[in-house]
Amino acid sequence: MAGKKTKLILFTAIILSLALTNCKQNDKNIIIPKSEIVDDLDSSFSFNSIPQRVITLAPNLTEMIYELGVDSLLIGNTTYCNFPEDAKGKTKVGDLLTVDFEKFVSLKPDLVFITVEGNSKNTYNKLKEYGFKVFVSNPRNFSGIKKTFSDFGNIFQKSELSEKLIAEWDSIVDSIKTDNIAFNSNAMFLISIKPIMLAGGKTFVNEFLSFCGLKNIAATSTVNYPLFSREEILKQNPDFIVHSFMQKDIAIDIKKAYPEWKNLNAIKNDNIISVDPDLFFRPGPRFVIALQDLHKKLH
Repeated sequence: MAGKKTKLILFTAIILSLALTNCKQNDKNIIIPKSEIVDDLDSSFSFNSIPQRVITLAPNLTEMIYELGVDSLLIGNTTYCNFPEDAKGKTKVGDLLTVDFEKFVSLKPDLVFITVEGNSKNTYNKLKEYGFKVFVSNPRNFSGIKKTFSDFGNIFQKSELSEKLIAEWDSIVDSIKTDNIAFNSNAMFLISIKPIMLAGGKTFVNEFLSFCGLKNIAATSTVNYPLFSREEILKQNPDFIVHSFMQKDIAIDIKKAYPEWKNLNAIKNDNIISVDPDLFFRPGPRFVIALQDLHKKLH
């Protein structure tokens, strides 16, 4: 389920487990060590060989496929999968919420990757009814992103590459966190203006703020994307407002949205930061690029 109009479903991420046996190889279908991998719905998968025909139903998962260099195995994705450029040319099996199941049947995938927050439970159930093997990802934070990427690395026998890249991501994150250790300001990540919806503390978006040394005013919310009153925003008085609205003159609209907001530190000091939604709302390999972007804009 995606966007503002959908409910976000909570699932618990499960720690990856692996079991290895002997491996063989042939030219057409590489045989890999038999492995047991647990997805984020606690479903266990065994892989005796690398899946040769895969479909991804979320942009962040498509980006992971490309990051590992196994895009030749990607036979389908969604209309929202627009990065990298080559992903646009893959067969489209639907958008995030609407899936063409007949096209799935014709493509005959070995494995389908979907997400909890990006796709619907109905899609998952229907795919299972059709007999497809469905791997579910639910990266709720940076650690969850790394877990999914590590899973992909093991599934496609690219674990050495995935762990190398994860180590590089960790290095970048640690460097940014160290650089911002004394940066004592608060902020809100504005998802919508009317109603006022913010990114809560249980989202991976929250970590963009916390890793940059900012205290999220919605961090203690039990809801992923809570609604706030205009009075509560005034009371919390954020030093920075981060948003992902792409329309022209949106900073002016934010300033004028509520008359009393003119007293907010963020507006008085013109600390309104615009970010790219395609970059910041995809819990995938470009997380660190988004983090670097926000860090640069803050400083």
